[in-house]
Amino acid sequence: MNLLDQLRSMTVVVADTGDIESIAQYQPRDSTTNPSLLLKAAQMPQYQRLLEQAVGHAQSVTDDRDAQVRACSDMLAVAFGKEILKIIPGRVSTEVDARLSFDTEATIGKAHHLIDLYKAEGIDRQRVLIKIASTWEGICAAKRLEQEGIHCNLTLLFGFPQAVACAHAKVTLISPFVGRIHDWYLKDRGVKAIPATEDPGVLSVQRIYNYFKKFGYQTEVMGASFRNIGEITELAGCDLLTISPELLAELQKTEGKLVRKLSAEAAKAEDIPEVEMNEKTFRWMLNEDPMATEKLADGIRRFAADIVKLEPYIAKHLNQPVSV
Repeated sequence: MNLLDQLRSMTVVVADTGDIESIAQYQPRDSTTNPSLLLKAAQMPQYQRLLEQAVGHAQSVTDDRDAQVRACSDMLAVAFGKEILKIIPGRVSTEVDARLSFDTEATIGKAHHLIDLYKAEGIDRQRVLIKIASTWEGICAAKRLEQEGIHCNLTLLFGFPQAVACAHAKVTLISPFVGRIHDWYLKDRGVKAIPATEDPGVLSVQRIYNYFKKFGYQTEVMGASFRNIGEITELAGCDLLTISPELLAELQKTEGKLVRKLSAEAAKAEDIPEVEMNEKTFRWMLNEDPMATEKLADGIRRFAADIVKLEPYIAKHLNQPVSV
């Protein structure tokens, strides 16, 4: 069997794309999107009807120019999510505006709004994961949302304290960013390559996975942001892995024996100390990790910039300029 088929036998494969045709081709269980992927997909001719649907919705709910842009952006994400859910059996992750990453109440409000939009489209909340940045404020928002039965995917996760705080908050799923950790260490070490077996992003996910399984945390671990298939195969056995269409294609065409690298049984035998977590500990541990601190801030800026790129495109279709 090819590597993709073998991976599916031990890990849930998630498609990291807004391209519905790619999702249909690789048949993942779950899918995740973000504003950058939505902007790319919205410019494809085959998805113009979804953009038109979102524009019509925005124009029907408000006459305010900026509110229309926000309403259209939210509806566009939900429209793509609905289409994706037609072809996958599992869940779709829909992202909260990254500009709300340090505002617990606003994050909760946006999550409620997205769930309401899905409900109006006939989609049960059990099939939706609200995607939130792994700041302390985002984790606090996710904790409250989970208590309401709204499930969350905590993204932009680079450090161990973020993962532990998410587990304590009983969030449904976390997305540690393997590739962006890899990129930081390439630059920091001044090297052009790091073997997958020594990749700091891979080692980070392995540590988190083993910790969760050792102490029985129910939060699922979904490795994300991969740079090569070596990183993926080193995480075979992880709860979930979200993979771009390009790397899915490479896995599908590559033959060879895939060895399971992670298992709950092996993790339970590990000698791992349990960590107490509160806000002060979280902020100090994150501060002591320059990579995680820098990449979290950079990730929020990048996600916010993607929204800023998406909004003028939406405004053009609303025949109104975005205010600055």
